[in-house]
Amino acid sequence: MSVEPFSALACPLDGKPLNPDSTTWRCQDGHSFDVARQGYINLLPVQNKRSLQPGDSKEMVAARQRFLNAGHYRPVAEAVRDSVIRALAGNSGVVSCLDAGCGEGYYLRELAAADNGLALSLIGLDISKWATLAAAKQDKRPRWLVGSNAGLPILPGTLDCILCLFGFPVYNEFARVLKPGGMLIQAEAGPDHLRELREIIYPALKPEKPAMEHEPEGFSIAGTDTLNFPLTLTHPEAIADLLAMTPHFYRAPPEGRERAASLEMLTVTIQVNLIQRQRIGIPMGDRPIGY
Repeated sequence: MSVEPFSALACPLDGKPLNPDSTTWRCQDGHSFDVARQGYINLLPVQNKRSLQPGDSKEMVAARQRFLNAGHYRPVAEAVRDSVIRALAGNSGVVSCLDAGCGEGYYLRELAAADNGLALSLIGLDISKWATLAAAKQDKRPRWLVGSNAGLPILPGTLDCILCLFGFPVYNEFARVLKPGGMLIQAEAGPDHLRELREIIYPALKPEKPAMEHEPEGFSIAGTDTLNFPLTLTHPEAIADLLAMTPHFYRAPPEGRERAASLEMLTVTIQVNLIQRQRIGIPMGDRPIGY
């Protein structure tokens, strides 16, 4: 497999094409964005931030990096990889794939490492500067961006595939940047995902969210799969990392976090729903970013 960075970037301020100029990317109106020393580009304008440091904290990113690099979620990464390969198998030439909410880049790295003959143009985007920084340090092949799913700094109709793994889908933006026939592959936590941990840290479990009643505009369902397996963690540090890398750490009451911290071993259910959606209809055209 050959891997190259994706380059059809759009200015986050006016949606016009960005072109590389040494260590800077510029649009025709003069907006410029520097490439950081570590190799990522920050395309999240300050006026689009809802907080000083949006997204996952440095500590959450470090915990996720330790946990994922230890291989605990490798079956999930392999299922995502296989789903992408099936979705892109009919394409010829270079195919482009975005990980929207890439975190520290684990799933995109696993895809880049697959040996299946595809020529890939890869891009990872996360709203957390710490996540993008960690991703850029670990693999220089994809294009890494700080940015938001609500306003993807990507030109319309330029992507063959989007991954949205345990993240926040913005379907109108995904439809705008996908080619007709392009695939959106989502990973969502099933009702039993981490149930054993949640039962320890919460007084009671919340009801599950109702299923989506209608397909998002511009998409049709192409397939669903469910991945189920037990995961046994035999070190308190791994249990702490699992908790710290999820929103549960901040949502759980102090006594729940204390119960989790006292655990020496934990077996949890991993249940992940993989949903494949296909982009239908005509391209969204030159509609402004975020609309």
